[in-house]
Amino acid sequence: MAKTRTGSDLIGELQVPADALYDVQTQRCLDNFNISHFHLNEYPLYLKGIAVTKMGAAIANHELGLISDEVFEGIMRACREISEGKHAEAFPIDMIQGGAGTSTNMNANEVIANLCLGYNGYELGDFHHCWPNDDVNRSQSTNDAYPTAAHLGLYYTHLELVKHLRKLIDSFRAKGREFAGILKMGRTQLEDAVPMSLGQSFDAFASILEDEIKHLDEAAADFLVINMGGTAIGTGICSEPGYAEKCTRAIAEITGWEVSLSSDLIAASSDTSSLVGYSGALKRLAVKASKISNDLRLIASGPRCGLGEVNLPEKQPGSSIMPGKVNPVIPEVMSQICFKVIGNDTCVTMSGEAAQMELNAMEPVMIQCCFESAELLMNGFDTLRVNCVDGITANAERCENYIKNSIGIVTALNPIIGYKHSTAI
Repeated sequence: MAKTRTGSDLIGELQVPADALYDVQTQRCLDNFNISHFHLNEYPLYLKGIAVTKMGAAIANHELGLISDEVFEGIMRACREISEGKHAEAFPIDMIQGGAGTSTNMNANEVIANLCLGYNGYELGDFHHCWPNDDVNRSQSTNDAYPTAAHLGLYYTHLELVKHLRKLIDSFRAKGREFAGILKMGRTQLEDAVPMSLGQSFDAFASILEDEIKHLDEAAADFLVINMGGTAIGTGICSEPGYAEKCTRAIAEITGWEVSLSSDLIAASSDTSSLVGYSGALKRLAVKASKISNDLRLIASGPRCGLGEVNLPEKQPGSSIMPGKVNPVIPEVMSQICFKVIGNDTCVTMSGEAAQMELNAMEPVMIQCCFESAELLMNGFDTLRVNCVDGITANAERCENYIKNSIGIVTALNPIIGYKHSTAI
């Protein structure tokens, strides 16, 4: 049997692994919520957001004389290490949980407190020297620390997402330049339209995606408005005057971002519109990425009985029975990612509507969906770029033959002989 130590809370005593950095409330979460494969330690930028939140709180509390120098220095050291990716194994809990995020907040409080104890030579769980609630969670409630940590973690994630998206955009732009001199038929409603260049098609793909960066940035800006100091329902109970402003200023200084305090902390306690808005922006992006993936599959269809205007890189055999068949597996997986993001947005929307009175207890699944959607899109963009777009080649001769044999070119005669005569031709 593994060695354990005894932890206790208002429910009673519970055995915790002897060497665990977490304690009893984290253990209860592990026992209660074996729900999904999405665990807190799989989202390092979320852990970074949690660490920054706790650092901001500690700075404010220390300035107000509410925690000792020893506790302050221990909390700051622990949070720096967590933000650097250390101690991830101490955050094993399920992202989807009841309690409006209390388990996540207490997981952080317990780990930080135990790290602080270790730095100062005390035993794990000997919280008389640094309490998870009274020291690490001083002046806070889950209802302000948890959403603030999610906001910061998602803003870190947003910055990464845009980097991956820009690389995909650049890849489409490069193909636009490469294919600028190749003419092809444009199509509307899957029927012949008018001529264009293949390069214009790929430039359009880039522009379609590039337009979404502005919308993503606008939606992500809401994450920089936080409600630290609101505590349980926004009234600020258990926090000292000036704490909210000091904590917000500290977080802004740590991140270098224009972080501000919500103008109405009671409203902010139950309002999850920032999550709804950002998820909606991710959905917009997903809709466009799937459209592009569909187009790539269509223009590459064949090889002999489809359009065949371009060749996608051959990544794997396409059938267990049909010899020679190769499928467009990369655009296919990109579309599936997009469908998942769109589904996640429905979950976020419904959860946002489910707020009651002064809190939204559904925040955990909203936060999980937003992190998952962003991560899926980042992975999808890299996969689409490296395994597909960068290796696309053009079938210039086939594109030219389509133009020569298409009725679409007669449209150019309209200004000269009119639509009726052009129709007759």
